[in-house]
Amino acid sequence: MKSLSSLRRHLTPTQTNIYFSIVCFLSPVLGSAVSVAFNAGGACSVLLVALRRRQFNFDRPMLAMTASIYAYCAAMVLASTVDGALGADLKYFLPLITLLFFPISYSTWSSTDKVTLARIAVLASAAACCGALAIAIVQYHWIGTRAEGGAGNAIVFATVTCLAVMMCLAGALSGIVKDWKLLAVAALAGAVAIIYSESRMIWVAMLIAIIAILLINRHRFMAVSLTRLAIVTGAACLVVAALGFPIIAGRADFLFSDWDALTARGDYNTALGLRVAMWEIGLGAFREMPIFGHGISASRTLMKQGFHDQFGMAAGFNHYHSGFLTALVQAGAVGALALAAIFVVATRNATKVLRLSGEPVERFGATMLIVTVITYLIGGMTGIIIGHDILDSVLMVFMISGTYLACGRTVSPMGKCALGVVPLASHPP
Repeated sequence: MKSLSSLRRHLTPTQTNIYFSIVCFLSPVLGSAVSVAFNAGGACSVLLVALRRRQFNFDRPMLAMTASIYAYCAAMVLASTVDGALGADLKYFLPLITLLFFPISYSTWSSTDKVTLARIAVLASAAACCGALAIAIVQYHWIGTRAEGGAGNAIVFATVTCLAVMMCLAGALSGIVKDWKLLAVAALAGAVAIIYSESRMIWVAMLIAIIAILLINRHRFMAVSLTRLAIVTGAACLVVAALGFPIIAGRADFLFSDWDALTARGDYNTALGLRVAMWEIGLGAFREMPIFGHGISASRTLMKQGFHDQFGMAAGFNHYHSGFLTALVQAGAVGALALAAIFVVATRNATKVLRLSGEPVERFGATMLIVTVITYLIGGMTGIIIGHDILDSVLMVFMISGTYLACGRTVSPMGKCALGVVPLASHPP
């Protein structure tokens, strides 16, 4: 009984949110376990709000994000309804539940002290970067595969690791976590892990996101020795170049080889050729149904049929290796505009805070939104934006956390759950 009582004292709503947040920011290592945790947390939050054990948070920024996310989900359902494929597509709607949890999970998360959540995001991301490198080394050098981390997919692993690297850099430059040297090492470890993933578009996203973070925090460079900054930057570039140059050069050779095969011989049976073929099939399908699209299941059938009829290949994928093209085929212009609105709203919330606020935690939250938009949009140019369990869950984690930290309000747990809550503003981790 004493042990049970002790466990209950430690599992207060605040402590539960802390443990839950730590898990959610370890996605490069935990992979699909983060998706399970987020969705389980969302389901529990629905129950707690329904039982009035949690307070629903009606923030204006949250409502704007919710409207855009729900508009995308509605567009996907509308497309299948218009095409008369609602019954066939029902099983494909299950991943949308992750997105629908946004306002409920936001309400639960916003009972956490902002400084505490920001530090969790930074420190858990630092741990994730170090773990990602350890796994990447084993997979690349010992197993002989591209680094896939806990995700089981190189592109997904690179995407979530890129976000972890950005959290380390943003945390170091914002001053939220004082040990910037530890964060710099962790960020470097994550960057090397991303190189081991051989995901070229995420390499581009990482560089652009780093530039964005430096621009956002440029005012802090006034207090930093330029010599020290140059030494640290130069050392980091040398390490990345020494470890990553053979991989980067090899991936560049593959790209040029694929391009030569495609343009000179019309060979679509390469990584680049398959993507170009999918884009041609997708654009043709979009022209056939430009407003509402074909629905999810029909778009997959069109993919297989297009490969067979246009390229004489027996191939098929569940997306078109372009996030917006996939949305255009599945839900037409309505779906693509709704998907774009998610990132437009996030960017608007972030830029407003960066323009008006000098508060470190708020600026950190805005930075979180900006790097999430950059990473998902650039990675999604040749991959997935929405439609993968890990990517969907991590997108929600960063959108919820970023929106709350940047411009959300803190609410308190209600009812019996409010008992035993210790304010964390005076007890940071």
